[in-house]
Amino acid sequence: MATAKKAAKKAPAKKAAAKKAPAKKAATKKAPAKKAAAKKAAPAKKAAPAKKAATKKAAKPKAPATKRTPSAAFMKPMTPSAALAAVIGDKALPRTEVTKKVWEYIKKNGLQDKVKKTMINADAKLKEVLGKAQVSMFEMTKAISGHLK
Repeated sequence: MATAKKAAKKAPAKKAAAKKAPAKKAATKKAPAKKAAAKKAAPAKKAAPAKKAATKKAAKPKAPATKRTPSAAFMKPMTPSAALAAVIGDKALPRTEVTKKVWEYIKKNGLQDKVKKTMINADAKLKEVLGKAQVSMFEMTKAISGHLK
């Protein structure tokens, strides 16, 4: 709010200086005031880019009008190993669908840790795929990729 007041005071001062430009005495008197105003305005300039950045972030979701196309590597059907087929089925699926099916299995059987949600507690079928009794959800995708061909 303080910067808005300064800007409001500053704008009429510039207009007044522009009108009095032909008179040299008026211009010399206004020159020191301009320098002082410029020094005071410097902190306001630092705050202004932060507002612009926030505005850009808010405007960004409106910009993409076209739908993003998925990568061909993710959409290529992959054949699961026997251990993974016991969890998701033996049909060839893209990596994205494999991950969705594994999450469906985890949620259906309540294998997500109750306290730390990023951890997965494996049952007998899932332990064959993951290799451990408990893994993080990030390790899970790495372990699953070893079971796809």
